[in-house]
Amino acid sequence: MFEHSPLAEELIKRDLAHVWHPCTQMKDHQQIPIIPIAKGEGIWLQDVDGNKYIDAISSWWVNIFGHANKTISAAIKKQADTLEHVLLAGFSHQPVIDLSEQLVELTPDPLQRCFYADNGSSAIEVALKMSFHYWKNIGKENKQKFVTLKNSYHGETIGALSVGDVELYKDTYQPLLMDVLAVPGADSFNMEEGEDTEEYVTRMFAPMEEVLQQQHDTICAVVVEPLVQCAGYMRMYDARYLSLLRQACDRYNVHLIADEIAVGFGRSGTMFACEQANISPDFMCLSKGLTGGYLPLSVVLTTNQVYDAFYDDYTTLKAFLHSHSYTGNPLACAAALATLGIFHREDTINRNQNLINKIKAESERFEGHPNIGHIRQTGMIFAIEMVKDRRTREPYPWQERRGLKAYQHALNNHVLLRPLGNVLYFMPPYVIEPDQIELVLEVMEEAVQAAIIDD
Repeated sequence: MFEHSPLAEELIKRDLAHVWHPCTQMKDHQQIPIIPIAKGEGIWLQDVDGNKYIDAISSWWVNIFGHANKTISAAIKKQADTLEHVLLAGFSHQPVIDLSEQLVELTPDPLQRCFYADNGSSAIEVALKMSFHYWKNIGKENKQKFVTLKNSYHGETIGALSVGDVELYKDTYQPLLMDVLAVPGADSFNMEEGEDTEEYVTRMFAPMEEVLQQQHDTICAVVVEPLVQCAGYMRMYDARYLSLLRQACDRYNVHLIADEIAVGFGRSGTMFACEQANISPDFMCLSKGLTGGYLPLSVVLTTNQVYDAFYDDYTTLKAFLHSHSYTGNPLACAAALATLGIFHREDTINRNQNLINKIKAESERFEGHPNIGHIRQTGMIFAIEMVKDRRTREPYPWQERRGLKAYQHALNNHVLLRPLGNVLYFMPPYVIEPDQIELVLEVMEEAVQAAIIDD
């Protein structure tokens, strides 16, 4: 690691005295120093000592148009001089109205209604409660269960954690969680060699079909991350699965909740991942890239059919009594509007195709590597899975923390990669240049070598 200045040492000491960092075993920082960041610009983060790092994971997948983006910054500054916040109960403001209109225009029909929250987990909570409450309001009170895919992740709050299926996050809190039906997905990692994709998806959809057929009278909704299970080690699957799922949900009268929190806003190669299956969910959850990575904001879009089930006289007690203090915050909405404006003016989705193709071309360096068990890409998301043996895909023991070695090597070479176990992934801001993509994947290749060498 780089040498620390007295200023950096002081900040690290003060941090460790009081700050409890997310998703972190704090004892690690006895050996791995915290990095105090002073500023960001484009794809770069710069620490207080002037060392720069390519933000190859978009600061947990939120930043899409670069740090300190002048357009988004200006929109927030302008809004701050006018209205910083107002409660959204009984009041409104132009940014939330404009944003809602634009989101309805962008997302597939028949999504027409926007309910705002603060973050992705909160959006999932809203969708779960709204689905359950809908069925209750129309007299189907037996519908109380949710179905999820194995290896899925939907957030850390109790409801969101319940419908996830990554043991690392979930097992400790199991006694607190709802009972959820988890079925296998169509993860491409598990395809048999030479197996046809359509046949594989059809075969892997059978468990979902069986659960819905047998238990649809008690099921509220199926919750999925379209195309990519991001926190589930960046496992990816074909859009045909979503098509079959939408048909089955219609057939058995079950809601479909699409968690597009990580894959929305161009990450999958299209504005929303559901587009690649030509489907529309009953609930679409959005966050992360919604504000370009600037401010916390999430939204659940749903249909007029769902909305109408809550629209009644107050005394019927059918209203959706769910709220967050900062719901529809004007500053966050201003950031989101500026972000959507960039998409429109710069034709981002089409322009990103060159970057997607560059990532694909550079990924060939990993083909045939004896310790890479799987290479996968969906749009602007690329991942490799390190294994002990490519032929058998025998994993490295998690206790060896090979991913951590790769992380440290990349940092020493000015690239921020934060592996998921033994999976290294690349999810950059869209302002990255082709030569910078090449640099990141060169460092990733070197990081693999550093990770697989036994000390």
